Amino acid sequence: MTNDDYKTKIGKLIQETRQSRGLTQTQLSEALGTSQSAINRIEKGGQNISLEMLARISDVLSSGLVSLNQTGKIDFRVNGGKKLSGEIEVKTSKNAAVALLCASLLNHGKTTLRRVARIEEVYRIIEVLQSIGVKIRWLNDKNDLEIIPPARLKLTDMNNDAAKRTRTVIMLLGPLLNQYKDFNIPFAGGCDLGTRTVEPHLAGLAPFGLNIETTSECYHATVQKKTVTQNILLAERSDTATENVLMAAALYDGKITIRNASPNYMVQDICFFLKKLGVEIEGIGTTTLNIRGVRNINKNVEYYISEDPIEAMSFIAAAIVTDSEITVKRTPIEFIEIELAILDGMKLKCEISDEYKARNGETRLVDVRILHSKLQAPKDKLHSMPFPGVNIDNLPFLGLIATMANGRSLVHDWLYENRAIYFTELSKLNAKIELVDPHRVYITGPTKWKPADIISPPALRPSAVILLAMLAAPGYSTLRDVYSINRGYEDFANRLNTLGADIETLREI
Repeated sequence: MTNDDYKTKIGKLIQETRQSRGLTQTQLSEALGTSQSAINRIEKGGQNISLEMLARISDVLSSGLVSLNQTGKIDFRVNGGKKLSGEIEVKTSKNAAVALLCASLLNHGKTTLRRVARIEEVYRIIEVLQSIGVKIRWLNDKNDLEIIPPARLKLTDMNNDAAKRTRTVIMLLGPLLNQYKDFNIPFAGGCDLGTRTVEPHLAGLAPFGLNIETTSECYHATVQKKTVTQNILLAERSDTATENVLMAAALYDGKITIRNASPNYMVQDICFFLKKLGVEIEGIGTTTLNIRGVRNINKNVEYYISEDPIEAMSFIAAAIVTDSEITVKRTPIEFIEIELAILDGMKLKCEISDEYKARNGETRLVDVRILHSKLQAPKDKLHSMPFPGVNIDNLPFLGLIATMANGRSLVHDWLYENRAIYFTELSKLNAKIELVDPHRVYITGPTKWKPADIISPPALRPSAVILLAMLAAPGYSTLRDVYSINRGYEDFANRLNTLGADIETLREI
């Protein structure tokens, strides 16, 4: 790697860290006693930077920016055993954001998405969209994002490396099939949770005339437009498959009915957004959606993404596992009330505010204050179900909470082949975990935590669970290679630090 390459990489690290702290270039320059133009040059990789200046920037940004080694990974060093306190606001949904980025391709006008999470998963799909000609720019420190597609997408120029690092690319099928007759989509990536078929997507999109040929590198899509003559029944109530069919129906000139649709939070966000584009949708929040699409969409539209229930559950789990009292503000109650009911049965004490509306005018929010509690193991097994049941992504956090409960809990992760196995990593922190099979574990609590050095699993929620467990373990723990966490959480470590955690981020170049 050349000196210029290093300067560019360091500049990008500084820019991303500054933005995550909510600072402008001018504010950073004033704190450092230098000029805004100097910060601009540094962030663009156009200026040499001394170790002294790097240390000063790290101090101002409260971040150890660089660790000198060759792996290029990011680690968290956790000084655990501390009580948390205060309040934290839930950020917007990662799963909704990436779907809405794909849905923006339906619109030939300007789309402005408000308060988009600055996370790796979002960055990857932005890279994909930019590579095919979409103009995308961050507007301000509130994370508003402007998206302007070209008249014709350059699909042959797609950034395959970025596409292969996110499962989101499969949701390009729905927006593209009514606009292009022949295109390729790279194989979807994302978390390593075992084999996950894309068949529900293909079956749901086939009535529109989509045909997929699988090659060694990609899905080769060809489209022969058809009149949809019957209801589209999804054999699996998949969130992303429902979104894909919704996006295909948005540009279908006629009425489409989707049965066994997911009514989950990210699907509702897509529905609210499509309505702003002029698409008629009935049945939002139910398993039957009636959609009347339009032939063409060319509007300047803005949309506020709703808050993330999985992030809300993450902070609730952080409070419980550290036996702390914190308030989780802007919690989307519709998508977490079953989890709270289960925790109530485990003797969790909490206070819930009156409801109020999210910025999108639709999603119902509350503030949840977690109080000191002595938990009991649940009488029934902990397992997920399609909405309105326990969210599959919240199940790992219920498993973590079970480590603090008196008694033996059974956790059944029926959907993913490998994710239950990742619970065994908690045994390194002294949790009592019995693996029954790849889908089921017994957890016996309460746990007397101890510190450990663990390599982050290649999956988002299991990695977050380990990090939260480390907060409870007195002493120093290290979680290595935390890319999985950064895929789905914005500035997670530093936000936990605002509550009293002590997590040091080690960025390696």
